[in-house]
Amino acid sequence: MELCDGVCMVCGDRSAGKHYGVMACYGCKGFFRRTIRSGQNYSCRFQQKCSIDKDQRNACRYCRFQRCLNVGMEPDAIRPDRDIIGKQKNPRRKKLKREDSSLPSPGSDSP
Repeated sequence: MELCDGVCMVCGDRSAGKHYGVMACYGCKGFFRRTIRSGQNYSCRFQQKCSIDKDQRNACRYCRFQRCLNVGMEPDAIRPDRDIIGKQKNPRRKKLKREDSSLPSPGSDSP
């Protein structure tokens, strides 16, 4: 398949740019990343011929993932040091908060 500006190569929705080697929407980009990072093995309840388009892309995860691979999404393009799944703690923010609370407030040094 050829790269098309503006169209997700997986589902045909509006593309958000080139992700993992192909033009993809945010939905397909995230789905592919989560599938690879979590090591999911999906199965199709039908005959592995499900339609993957903008309206039906969530109906069968097996066929959607196969479509991602078939259009050229590269599992090796997922960087392990980025896009960690789940809520992230921000140690820098906590450190700044602690430093702020240890500083005297303005006017507190007057008798």
